[in-house]
Amino acid sequence: MTFRNMIMVLWGMSVLLSCKSTDNDDKVEILLKQMTLDEKIGQLCCPIGFNVYDKLCEDSIMLSDSFVKTIDTMKCGGFWAVFRADPWSRRTLETGLDARESAMLFNKMQRYVIENTRLGIPLFVAEECGHGHMAVGATVFPVGLGQAATWDDTLLYKVGEAVALEAEVTGSVIGYGPVMDVARDPRWSRVEESLGEDPYLSGRLGTAVMKGMQRHLASTLKHFTGYGMPVGGHNGAATVIGNHNLLNDCCSNFETAVKNGAASIMTSYNAVDGIPCTSNKWLLNDVLREKWDFDGVVFSDLGSIGALHSYHRVAENQLQATAMAMNAGVDVDLGASNYGAYLKNAVETGLVSVETVDNAVSRVLKLKFESGLFDNPYINVDKVTEVVNNDNHKRLALKTARESVVLLKNNGVLPLKKDLKRIAVIGPNADNMYNQLGDYTAPQKPDKIITVLEGIRDKVSDMTEVLYTRGCYVRDTSWEDFENAVLMAKKSDVVVLVVGGSSARDFSTDYENTGAALVNDIMSDMDCGEGYDRASLELAGRQNELMKLLIDTGKPLIVIYIEGRPYLKNYACQYADALLTAWYPGEQGGNAVAEILFGEYNPAGRLPVSVPRSVGQIPIYYSLSPAHNYVDEMSPPLFPFGYGLSYTEFEYDNIKVTVFGNVDSANDDDPVLEVSFLVANTGDYDGDEVVQLYVRDEYSSFFTPAEKSLKDFKREYFKKGEKKEMRFVLYKKDLSVFDSDFNRVFEHGKFTIMVGASSDDIRLKEIIYI
Repeated sequence: MTFRNMIMVLWGMSVLLSCKSTDNDDKVEILLKQMTLDEKIGQLCCPIGFNVYDKLCEDSIMLSDSFVKTIDTMKCGGFWAVFRADPWSRRTLETGLDARESAMLFNKMQRYVIENTRLGIPLFVAEECGHGHMAVGATVFPVGLGQAATWDDTLLYKVGEAVALEAEVTGSVIGYGPVMDVARDPRWSRVEESLGEDPYLSGRLGTAVMKGMQRHLASTLKHFTGYGMPVGGHNGAATVIGNHNLLNDCCSNFETAVKNGAASIMTSYNAVDGIPCTSNKWLLNDVLREKWDFDGVVFSDLGSIGALHSYHRVAENQLQATAMAMNAGVDVDLGASNYGAYLKNAVETGLVSVETVDNAVSRVLKLKFESGLFDNPYINVDKVTEVVNNDNHKRLALKTARESVVLLKNNGVLPLKKDLKRIAVIGPNADNMYNQLGDYTAPQKPDKIITVLEGIRDKVSDMTEVLYTRGCYVRDTSWEDFENAVLMAKKSDVVVLVVGGSSARDFSTDYENTGAALVNDIMSDMDCGEGYDRASLELAGRQNELMKLLIDTGKPLIVIYIEGRPYLKNYACQYADALLTAWYPGEQGGNAVAEILFGEYNPAGRLPVSVPRSVGQIPIYYSLSPAHNYVDEMSPPLFPFGYGLSYTEFEYDNIKVTVFGNVDSANDDDPVLEVSFLVANTGDYDGDEVVQLYVRDEYSSFFTPAEKSLKDFKREYFKKGEKKEMRFVLYKKDLSVFDSDFNRVFEHGKFTIMVGASSDDIRLKEIIYI
């Protein structure tokens, strides 16, 4: 350390030591007074981080020249995606960092900043944590849509905790996730990351993930808001929705998470009613901060501030875009290397006040103090290997994958016997590990991922021969392997066909500057994942033709979809003997699917999205008003929201509704009624039932979903023959509407309480007047 650096460290330590005996707000105030404008602005800059190091060989990692230059010139407060490895970052298993190397790098980065900046304010590292830390070696869980299909908030709390712990031990302070966009258009390329079509389901499950994550780091909710219902299904396109519906359908889920302590939130790329979300003061200030009392950090999404000028064209230049975002309520810019210079110019020319900058910096510093960065800026490298992808996390990934699989049809062929003479496993997704992992996934070692083929082979007896051929790829148009697939099917007792899509990026993929994949002429399997929107929901390539040929063999056929969006399943539903969706089930997906096929686990996943019959039905979601049939298609979906079969049967009985006291005097979060009923397992297997409670407000001054709205659910285990009393409690806010001033109000009237096994399978009803 040079003499100059030593003086800087001592100066920084003296400032920080003066904060030691005070609370976090006082510490922030003391530190803020010592900061120059450049130092303040630096804390609001979060550039891309996967180029901050050079890896010479294993365990030999150097800080890159670009890192040193960035710190010396920008004085930035943190970096995003430092440990990211994927084709966009150009980091592979060899050139990226394993968990131990990541922790070593973090310590090097932190030491440089503390020893070479005037105040020694430690860095934060923000990482993608949607379904696992997006880094080499981390556990890969099912994608968001698969997590939502579990309908199990207790489980997802544990998933969030595990993902965050694996990120924390490498140095991450902020985890981007969960993705809480309410997804209403399956053509959209990021449906797989979402928690489904319903704001209550998304809010409850997303809150569980967030609370689990925040045992170890700060969670960032994504993306605020309306991003999941873009015009035409185009990623980042405008969202056409009024403010009442926006609050009900796209904000209420975020409100639940915010009021449960979410530390940060990210804006979305889209515009709502002509106003980009990254410059929407009504959303970011009036709703988020004033109505919901959010005091955390607001991040822009990557490049979304620049997009105010280049895409939305609401700003004439980048300077104006910077000012618009800051004045609307954005705290930290994600990704841009020139943001700090524009922000300084905006302050010096009066476009942004110093007070606005101070407020944003205060929130960032408070997050750093609350995260313990000032007290413990370094990571214990020796702890890392005990945590990342340990046996407990592998078991949790398996449990999550099991619970996510939805059985859509079964004519009795399932569960299979393990001593069949011969099983044919066919299809592009039967033995392709990357196709079952989803977007935002790092490179993987092959022995870490269990495919469906491997899972089946592991379950059968030595007497059973398992045959395999691909048949076709996801998107190619070759018939080359069809004859082999048909011959294999004909000599087998049963055929397992694994079809679907893929969000697997490869090194031939082109990218936008936001990291979204660009569709190009190279025929990879990728047909989903950020940037890969679809005009059709049919299976790509020759997959439907392959399915038809296998059906024509007359052999029992089980069709499994590995998918990131609900593809059309009309033909499979009509002709296959059994039909399942496993979404992108993660690293343990093959074991989970095999356990279900052979009856070791009774499936109980439920659809978090409606499955359409035709792309022409979009948007289609369960809470829409009932509609008449089209000339050329039925109106209802092929499979409704909340649907899923089991190997056993359940009966519902004896509903009772009890109203508590005076609703008018109750607060929004006070209980106002209880619903009780009986559920019995009347079938031949033990298993879970997902019990769902819906409410219809029969008449209200402002529109509410005319059919029904999900208000509660519970995934409950029943032994064969067991009967249980179930109880749900509804709160005043569950029966309220938004008035003309966008305040939540309760209106007396008639309500229908509905309990059932899906949105379209209501077993019990009770009408009440409150």
